[in-house]
Amino acid sequence: MSKHSKATGFHPVRHNRLIEEYRHDTYKTRGKPAEPAVCPVCGVVFHDGRWQWLPRPAQAEPETCPACHRIADQFPAGFVQLSGDFLADHDQEVMQLVNHTASEESGRHPLERIMATTAADGGLLITTTGIHLARRLGEALHHAYQGELEFHYNEDEMLLRVHWRR
Repeated sequence: MSKHSKATGFHPVRHNRLIEEYRHDTYKTRGKPAEPAVCPVCGVVFHDGRWQWLPRPAQAEPETCPACHRIADQFPAGFVQLSGDFLADHDQEVMQLVNHTASEESGRHPLERIMATTAADGGLLITTTGIHLARRLGEALHHAYQGELEFHYNEDEMLLRVHWRR
Protein backbone atom coordinates (compact mmCIF):
# COMPACT_ATOMS: atom_id res chain seq x y z
CA MET A 1 0.00 0.00 0.00
CA SER A 2 1.14 3.50 -0.71
CA LYS A 3 1.40 6.30 1.82
CA HIS A 4 -1.75 7.92 0.43
CA SER A 5 -4.03 4.98 1.03
CA LYS A 6 -2.87 4.45 4.66
CA ALA A 7 -3.02 8.05 5.75
CA THR A 8 -6.05 9.39 3.87
CA GLY A 9 -8.06 6.32 2.97
CA PHE A 10 -7.70 7.37 -0.67
CA HIS A 11 -7.66 4.54 -3.21
CA PRO A 12 -6.88 5.54 -6.80
CA VAL A 13 -9.35 4.34 -9.44
CA ARG A 14 -8.06 1.61 -11.75
CA HIS A 15 -9.67 1.99 -15.14
CA ASN A 16 -8.35 -1.32 -16.43
CA ARG A 17 -10.76 -3.20 -14.18
CA LEU A 18 -14.03 -1.71 -15.36
CA ILE A 19 -16.73 -4.32 -15.67
CA GLU A 20 -18.57 -4.47 -18.97
CA GLU A 21 -22.28 -3.81 -18.75
CA TYR A 22 -24.49 -6.88 -19.16
CA ARG A 23 -26.14 -7.04 -22.59
CA HIS A 24 -29.69 -8.36 -22.43
CA ASP A 25 -30.74 -10.64 -25.29
CA THR A 26 -34.10 -12.35 -24.78
CA TYR A 27 -33.33 -15.01 -27.36
CA LYS A 28 -29.98 -16.07 -25.96
CA THR A 29 -30.49 -18.62 -23.22
CA ARG A 30 -28.86 -17.83 -19.88
CA GLY A 31 -27.90 -21.41 -19.17
CA LYS A 32 -27.39 -24.41 -21.36
CA PRO A 33 -30.27 -26.86 -21.74
CA ALA A 34 -29.91 -30.34 -20.33
CA GLU A 35 -28.31 -32.65 -22.87
CA PRO A 36 -29.51 -34.14 -25.05
CA ALA A 37 -32.25 -31.71 -26.01
CA VAL A 38 -34.17 -31.41 -29.26
CA CYS A 39 -36.27 -28.58 -30.64
CA PRO A 40 -39.81 -29.92 -31.15
CA VAL A 41 -40.40 -27.41 -33.97
CA CYS A 42 -37.39 -27.85 -36.28
CA GLY A 43 -35.63 -30.92 -34.88
CA VAL A 44 -32.23 -29.33 -34.21
CA VAL A 45 -30.34 -31.10 -31.40
CA PHE A 46 -28.45 -29.50 -28.51
CA HIS A 47 -25.32 -31.62 -28.06
CA ASP A 48 -21.78 -30.88 -26.84
CA GLY A 49 -22.81 -27.40 -25.75
CA ARG A 50 -24.28 -26.19 -29.05
CA TRP A 51 -27.22 -26.62 -31.42
CA GLN A 52 -26.45 -29.02 -34.29
CA TRP A 53 -28.23 -30.86 -37.08
CA LEU A 54 -27.96 -34.43 -35.77
CA PRO A 55 -30.23 -37.47 -35.65
CA ARG A 56 -32.68 -37.22 -32.75
CA PRO A 57 -31.15 -38.97 -29.72
CA ALA A 58 -33.21 -41.34 -27.61
CA GLN A 59 -34.89 -39.74 -24.59
CA ALA A 60 -34.03 -36.20 -25.64
CA GLU A 61 -35.72 -33.42 -23.68
CA PRO A 62 -37.88 -31.02 -25.73
CA GLU A 63 -36.41 -27.49 -25.76
CA THR A 64 -37.40 -24.82 -28.28
CA CYS A 65 -34.28 -23.46 -29.95
CA PRO A 66 -33.64 -19.68 -30.04
CA ALA A 67 -34.25 -19.54 -33.82
CA CYS A 68 -37.70 -21.12 -33.55
CA HIS A 69 -38.44 -18.85 -30.59
CA ARG A 70 -37.62 -15.78 -32.76
CA ILE A 71 -39.71 -17.13 -35.64
CA ALA A 72 -42.71 -17.75 -33.36
CA ASP A 73 -42.42 -14.22 -31.93
CA GLN A 74 -41.85 -12.75 -35.43
CA PHE A 75 -38.86 -10.82 -34.06
CA PRO A 76 -35.97 -10.91 -36.60
CA ALA A 77 -32.36 -10.10 -35.78
CA GLY A 78 -31.45 -9.27 -39.37
CA PHE A 79 -33.12 -7.35 -42.18
CA VAL A 80 -31.77 -7.56 -45.73
CA GLN A 81 -33.33 -5.03 -48.12
CA LEU A 82 -32.76 -5.72 -51.85
CA SER A 83 -33.63 -3.12 -54.46
CA GLY A 84 -32.79 -1.75 -57.89
CA ASP A 85 -33.41 -2.39 -61.57
CA PHE A 86 -31.01 -5.35 -61.60
CA LEU A 87 -33.13 -7.12 -59.00
CA ALA A 88 -36.28 -6.62 -61.06
CA ASP A 89 -34.60 -8.18 -64.12
CA HIS A 90 -32.80 -11.02 -62.28
CA ASP A 91 -35.04 -11.78 -59.29
CA GLN A 92 -34.96 -15.59 -59.71
CA GLU A 93 -31.17 -15.65 -60.04
CA VAL A 94 -30.75 -13.41 -57.00
CA MET A 95 -33.13 -15.52 -54.91
CA GLN A 96 -31.30 -18.68 -55.95
CA LEU A 97 -28.08 -17.16 -54.55
CA VAL A 98 -29.87 -16.04 -51.38
CA ASN A 99 -31.39 -19.49 -50.78
CA HIS A 100 -28.10 -21.29 -51.50
CA THR A 101 -26.17 -18.99 -49.13
CA ALA A 102 -28.81 -19.40 -46.41
CA SER A 103 -28.77 -23.18 -46.82
CA GLU A 104 -24.97 -23.29 -46.44
CA GLU A 105 -25.02 -21.04 -43.39
CA SER A 106 -27.87 -22.93 -41.72
CA GLY A 107 -26.07 -26.22 -42.34
CA ARG A 108 -23.09 -25.03 -40.30
CA HIS A 109 -24.99 -22.78 -37.87
CA PRO A 110 -28.54 -24.08 -37.29
CA LEU A 111 -29.70 -20.94 -35.48
CA GLU A 112 -29.06 -18.78 -38.57
CA ARG A 113 -32.14 -19.04 -40.81
CA ILE A 114 -34.31 -17.01 -43.14
CA MET A 115 -37.60 -16.16 -41.45
CA ALA A 116 -39.47 -14.59 -44.37
CA THR A 117 -39.05 -13.00 -47.79
CA THR A 118 -41.56 -10.31 -48.69
CA ALA A 119 -42.00 -7.72 -51.41
CA ALA A 120 -41.33 -4.24 -50.03
CA ASP A 121 -40.79 -0.79 -51.58
CA GLY A 122 -40.21 -2.10 -55.10
CA GLY A 123 -37.74 -4.70 -53.90
CA LEU A 124 -37.46 -7.57 -51.45
CA LEU A 125 -37.10 -7.68 -47.67
CA ILE A 126 -35.51 -10.79 -46.19
CA THR A 127 -35.69 -11.26 -42.42
CA THR A 128 -33.29 -13.58 -40.59
CA THR A 129 -33.03 -15.15 -37.15
CA GLY A 130 -29.42 -14.02 -36.75
CA ILE A 131 -27.20 -11.09 -37.68
CA HIS A 132 -24.50 -13.32 -39.18
CA LEU A 133 -26.77 -14.68 -41.92
CA ALA A 134 -27.93 -11.16 -42.80
CA ARG A 135 -24.29 -10.05 -43.14
CA ARG A 136 -23.38 -13.11 -45.17
CA LEU A 137 -26.31 -12.60 -47.57
CA GLY A 138 -25.27 -9.01 -48.19
CA GLU A 139 -21.65 -10.00 -48.78
CA ALA A 140 -22.64 -12.84 -51.14
CA LEU A 141 -24.83 -10.53 -53.21
CA HIS A 142 -22.13 -7.87 -53.38
CA HIS A 143 -19.47 -10.43 -54.31
CA ALA A 144 -21.61 -11.96 -57.08
CA TYR A 145 -23.28 -8.85 -58.52
CA GLN A 146 -21.40 -5.84 -57.09
CA GLY A 147 -23.74 -2.90 -56.51
CA GLU A 148 -24.02 -0.79 -53.35
CA LEU A 149 -23.87 -2.50 -49.96
CA GLU A 150 -24.54 -0.86 -46.60
CA PHE A 151 -24.59 -2.28 -43.08
CA HIS A 152 -26.35 -0.62 -40.14
CA TYR A 153 -25.70 -2.42 -36.84
CA ASN A 154 -27.66 -1.46 -33.72
CA GLU A 155 -25.64 -2.83 -30.81
CA ASP A 156 -28.29 -1.98 -28.21
CA GLU A 157 -30.90 -4.11 -29.98
CA MET A 158 -28.51 -6.74 -31.42
CA LEU A 159 -29.98 -5.94 -34.84
CA LEU A 160 -28.40 -5.69 -38.30
CA ARG A 161 -29.92 -3.94 -41.30
CA VAL A 162 -28.31 -4.66 -44.67
CA HIS A 163 -29.16 -2.65 -47.80
CA TRP A 164 -28.07 -3.95 -51.21
CA ARG A 165 -29.04 -2.21 -54.42
CA ARG A 166 -28.03 -2.39 -58.03
